[in-house]
Amino acid sequence: MPNPSTKDIAITNKKRLLVISVSAGSGHVRAAQGIEAHAHHHFPEWTVGHRDLMQLVPAYFRKIYTDLYLKLASGLPEAWGWLYRKTDHEPTGSLTERCRRALQRLSAKKLFKEIADDQPDAIICTHFLPAELLATARLQKRINCPIWVMVTDFDLHQMWVHEGITGYFVANEEISFRLESSGVPKSHIVVTGIPVMPEFINHPNRDVCAAKVGLNPAHKTLLIMGGGAGLGISCDLVNSLLKLQTDVQIIVMAGKNKSLLDELQKLSTQCPGRLVAMGFTDKVPELMACADLVITKPGGLSTSECLVMGLPMVLINPIPGQEERNASYLLQEGVAHRADDVATLLYRLTQLLGKPEKLENMKRQASALGRSGAASTLLNHVEKNLIGPNV
Repeated sequence: MPNPSTKDIAITNKKRLLVISVSAGSGHVRAAQGIEAHAHHHFPEWTVGHRDLMQLVPAYFRKIYTDLYLKLASGLPEAWGWLYRKTDHEPTGSLTERCRRALQRLSAKKLFKEIADDQPDAIICTHFLPAELLATARLQKRINCPIWVMVTDFDLHQMWVHEGITGYFVANEEISFRLESSGVPKSHIVVTGIPVMPEFINHPNRDVCAAKVGLNPAHKTLLIMGGGAGLGISCDLVNSLLKLQTDVQIIVMAGKNKSLLDELQKLSTQCPGRLVAMGFTDKVPELMACADLVITKPGGLSTSECLVMGLPMVLINPIPGQEERNASYLLQEGVAHRADDVATLLYRLTQLLGKPEKLENMKRQASALGRSGAASTLLNHVEKNLIGPNV
């Protein structure tokens, strides 16, 4: 039998990293994709896999989990806010918690089988559901590798914090402080920022990107984002914004909301060169490169992408719970304004567009707050701890 080549040995000795997300909203998946993409580019000695937990659970659990979130977030946001606050202060070992954990364990057989088959050297979770499942399994010695958690909001909910987690990556020093206050040792916490895809870090050229979508790079451009589901955007809202100034251009991302996209595309024919309507797209970095200001819901990932691109924001329609708290952080840091109705939004935009020095100051603050090296810091820390003693 021939001896294995040096290349074969190198492949065999590759470290295996598994990143696990949950597609309840798109932010957790995008964070995982950012980690995965950075690892592929800068850690070629690793084998990196990404799994969406919702693709590994039974259909009934997926429907309960993702549909419930989307229905509450879009149709009954106050109910979601109540649920968020209630679970944030739920006593450990409560009946509700025990029932929830039992249902999750019953639904996670495929996940544990994949982990057993893949034998990863480390796991990173970008959602609290797999973190909770794997922390329990690690305490029970059913999983031996380190389990890391990337908190993907500017807020900390109790569901992110579990005994058995190796360590936490967080967006800022405030979350680090709050984790310490909940009993997590400081040595187990790393302030990284929230990982974004490499395309946001590379800052595409504004002139080139504007030309691609038919806009004038010299004119002020607003980018309106409603997340993957296009929540919080209406044709009436966009029509009102078009009346602000005759030279203001608008890009609207309608996500997977096809009826909204159809309406916006009809509207765009009435104002050629001023309105670009996009459905779900992977060209977000290029669209952001065209913009001077972003109107968005305050999701952890979308706002982190804005910060890395140096874009100030006007925040609309925050879901009570994590998005409300994300908004508070961004307002406090001076990188965003908030508008709770159309009239207020028009006023905020008039003020910002009419005061270029104020807008420029917000851009500088956003650039200073953005953490473009989040994925790199995270992966370097995981690698260092694989070489050293396991926590």
